[in-house]
Amino acid sequence: MDSYPWYQSVENISPINQGDIIYDCPILIPPQTMSYYDSIKFIEYDVIVISQSCDLENNKLNIIQVCQLSPLTKFQEKSDYYKSKIGLSALLKGYLPGYHLLNKCEIHDHIHDCLVVDFHNTFGVDFDFLVKFTINNGNRIRLLPPYREHLSQDFARFFMRVGLPVDISNCK
Repeated sequence: MDSYPWYQSVENISPINQGDIIYDCPILIPPQTMSYYDSIKFIEYDVIVISQSCDLENNKLNIIQVCQLSPLTKFQEKSDYYKSKIGLSALLKGYLPGYHLLNKCEIHDHIHDCLVVDFHNTFGVDFDFLVKFTINNGNRIRLLPPYREHLSQDFARFFMRVGLPVDISNCK
């Protein structure tokens, strides 16, 4: 369906928006203790911006929320379930609340297979840092509507889950 492309390439100087994919983004890993001798560690992850574009555009955030991305094939290495027809079908249909599947990208210089967004671990990245980081990293790809809104809705569903201590049983 060419009428609804999944991605577009955006210049490195473009403002950051929800759905921007940023490769090798350094994520600060806090030390387990606050000892003077602890060193700061970073892990580089491929991430997608989850913070709302309107908040980013209006400078309402100091910290941008991102989620880790993994190629589908790497994600499937976690468990045989994800390799199975049942597991892959559940992922494709959105039945796994902690994950969201993105289509492959065929844009020149940004080609990738299907990606899995992992909502279990969100990370906060300083706004000013991420702006400078993206400017120095060249063009990036951006997830487009309606797929960006679908991602946001899946994240909201995952985030708003509520487990009740007692089931409703008196409505018979």
